[in-house]
Parts: sequence; structure tokens; C-alpha cells
Amino acid sequence: MPTLVFGLILFGVPEASSVPTEFKLRIFYLIIISTLVIPMVTIIGLRLSGTVKSLHMAELKDRLIPFSVTSIYFLMTVYFMRQISELDPIMWQSLAVIAGVIVFLTIVTIFWKMSAHMTGVGGLLALVVVFSMNFPNFAALYPLLLSIILAGIVGSARLALNAHRPLEIYVGLSYGFVSCFLLFSWLWS
Repeated sequence: MPTLVFGLILFGVPEASSVPTEFKLRIFYLIIISTLVIPMVTIIGLRLSGTVKSLHMAELKDRLIPFSVTSIYFLMTVYFMRQISELDPIMWQSLAVIAGVIVFLTIVTIFWKMSAHMTGVGGLLALVVVFSMNFPNFAALYPLLLSIILAGIVGSARLALNAHRPLEIYVGLSYGFVSCFLLFSWLWS
């Protein structure tokens, strides 16, 4: 989901940041590598080493290490992005919002299994709503519809795979939407 969020920030709503066009693709690649590729490779490595029983992470204890490691990767990326003084602060601040949401999700995972997938989709949906409220040139209809459809597909898939109960889906979506809506609204106010 961070890839979709930053794709929207960098390319969908150009006025959302002051990143020069020639650097947008580089930042986008950084986000893909640090928030998607490296965590995915790490989780596969944890599975292959036997640290995690299944990539589905059905049990709470299987989720804690991968979520913690992912949180560390996100926080490290925020730190490195913040060190680049030429970079628009909205870039590291946006990732800090996402990292904060993931850190809290990791803490909740100690006690309860909330849907991380739906939290991410809720965050994406929140960003689309915030952009529609703050950027008059942003044509929000199709991104909003796509985000809602994506939420339905992801939620249905998680239920069909018996990965979550309905409450875990609803709470994940609500938590992702509300927290990201409030924080992204604050960033772009």
C-alpha cells in the first residue's frame, strides 16, 4: 500500500509535493525497495528459516517478528529520507504517518489480530479523501471508486481465505482510514 500511496502523492497529485520531476521516480523506487521488496524478502527468509510457520501468519506469534522487522524498515527509511535536506519534507512526513500506523498495528498484534491488509487499504482510501478535500484539481472520482473496490476485494479475499474474522477486517479498515485521515489532513492543511 505505501507504493500506491506514494504513487498517488508523486504522480497522481503533482501539487501535493514540491519534488522535482527528475527525482520523483528515484523516490518512488526507494519506497518500493524499502517498503515492499526488502520486507517481502525478509518475510520469505523468516519462513524459509522456520522462524515463521507460514506466510499466512495465521497465529499472533507468527505476526510479531515480521511486523516488527517491517516497522524497523519503515522507520529507517523515514530517518534516511529526513536526512536528505533537499527533499520535500512531505515525503518523509507521509512515510512517518504510515510507519506510525504500522508501529501501532505491531503493538496491537501482541494482543489481537487486526487486518494489516485492510489497515493499508483504509490508509489509501483516507489519502484519496484528503486529496479530494485539499486539491481542487484532483479528479477524485476514479481513485475513490478504485480504492473502495480494492477495499472490497481485499476484505473479501481475507475472509475467503479464513485469514480474518469480519470484526478484524472492519477494525483494520476503520483504524487505517481514521488514523491516516487525521494525520494526512494535518500534513496537507
